[in-house]
Amino acid sequence: MVTGDASFIKKINKSLIISKIIEHGMISRADLAKITGLNKATISVQAAELLADELIIESQQEHKNLGRRPIMLSLNHQAGFALGIDLDKKNITFTLSDLNGHPVSIDVMEIQTSDYTDILDLLINQIEIYQERSSNTRYGLVGAVVGIHGIVNNDEMIYFVPYHKWHNKNLKEDLQNGTGINIYVENNANLCSVAERVYKHHQSENLLSVSLYSGIGLGIMVKGELLKGYHGYAGEIGHMIVVPDGEPCGCGNLGCWEQYASEYSFVTHLSAKKNNTLLTYSDISKWLLEAEPLTCMQMEHYIKHLSIGLNNIINLYNPEILVLNSELLRLYPNALKEIKAHITSTVGHYSELLISEFGKKACSMGACALAIKNFLDISDLRLTDSEGQREA
Repeated sequence: MVTGDASFIKKINKSLIISKIIEHGMISRADLAKITGLNKATISVQAAELLADELIIESQQEHKNLGRRPIMLSLNHQAGFALGIDLDKKNITFTLSDLNGHPVSIDVMEIQTSDYTDILDLLINQIEIYQERSSNTRYGLVGAVVGIHGIVNNDEMIYFVPYHKWHNKNLKEDLQNGTGINIYVENNANLCSVAERVYKHHQSENLLSVSLYSGIGLGIMVKGELLKGYHGYAGEIGHMIVVPDGEPCGCGNLGCWEQYASEYSFVTHLSAKKNNTLLTYSDISKWLLEAEPLTCMQMEHYIKHLSIGLNNIINLYNPEILVLNSELLRLYPNALKEIKAHITSTVGHYSELLISEFGKKACSMGACALAIKNFLDISDLRLTDSEGQREA
């Protein structure tokens, strides 16, 4: 039983009401009362305050029945904007979304440096541009979330970014000091799992998202919340050893999973076999469709090692939904069939194994969702992304 003073209970009720308005898109006060279990007086008071704050709007629903048309409540998605930032190895993706999580713009910027100060200045300048673009709304830019391809602790301090060789960087504080807005810093794989839960798999209580790009990361969602471990470092699954005394890894160990099952490892090994360092996804897609022997052999090797790690994950977590985020697997029509053929253990169990529809957009989409969730101060956020799903 939840107890507390009146202001605390009011805050809980407000969070619940906003969550349900977003979930249903458009809903009447009477239906809100039925769904939430709150009395009509509480709904009326909360709705009046949310209307005054311009967080929700009223409209009349068209219907053919006789009588008064019901007044519907919906989120005022134009009250402000959220910014999701995917800080990757060689580029930064900026996704600006409205409060419904729908992208307004997506910009990709190449970076030629790993210098922390240079990248910090670049981020500050870009965030200021988005602040200006959002300035004509009630709440402006409500927050920015930065996805880091590295280790981030529970205090949002960057412990280590392998590619850029950053150690113990307080990007959150540096960006907040430079921009004056709310900044959040999170691991990219965690944000990918947030995107899957918030935009698509709303009902899943145990969802895992495996990101397979420059390295391998695991985002773990349990009952709608990220499972991050004692320090915040949970999910560094790419450094699980799958080949004893195998290929050296930047972490200092030998035979780490990401040396065999990340997209970077696939491209590196295929490039060496073809003596071509400029491979593209288009090249790989063409060779797979043509059943080119070297590419098919490398894919077979890749699937084998990918499945070894997935077997371990399934045995460890017993997930309801296991999502693989990989552009490479999206190119290969037989990917899921061949992976499933490798994970037939009678011990390991899962409900669904899927390839993400969001691809490389997942990190910045999850970042936008987290910024919205923090701004609205709600525990359960359920959005839709019909545009992203049409493209998938």
